[in-house]
Amino acid sequence: MILVSACLAGFRCRYDAAVAPDETVVAWVQDGRAIPVCPEMLGGLPCPRIPCERLPDGRVMAKDGVDRTEAYALGAQETLRLARMYGCDRAVLKARSPSCGAGRIYDGTFTGTLTEGYGVTAAVLMQNGIAVEVRE
Repeated sequence: MILVSACLAGFRCRYDAAVAPDETVVAWVQDGRAIPVCPEMLGGLPCPRIPCERLPDGRVMAKDGVDRTEAYALGAQETLRLARMYGCDRAVLKARSPSCGAGRIYDGTFTGTLTEGYGVTAAVLMQNGIAVEVRE
C-alpha cells in the first residue's frame, strides 16, 4: 500500500481548494493500491485556508502571521498513524508543500522562493522509515 497526498489523487484539499491530480496517483487510489491523506486537514485546518510556509527554524507560519506549527505537527502524526495502520512503506507526496514537500520547500517569505528543506509530514515519515517521493 502506498500513502499519497490527497490533492495528487484529485481531492479538493489544497490550501486554495484547487485540484492538482496526478493521473498515476489517481489510478493507484482507484485500484485500491494507495491511501489518500491530507495532513493539513488531518491537523484540523480548513479548505480553503490561508497559505502557510515552513520557516528555517521549523515553525509553520500562515501568510497572515498566525503560527500553524501545532496543526502541521498533529497532521504529520495522524498521517504516520495511518501509514502504519495500512502498512505503507512508501509515500508519494505533493512537492514544495510545508507539509509534504521533500528536498525543496518554500522558504517562509511568501515570495515563491524555494530552499532546501522538508515539510513537516515528509520529515516525520522519513524519520520513521517510510520512503518519500514528491510529485508536482
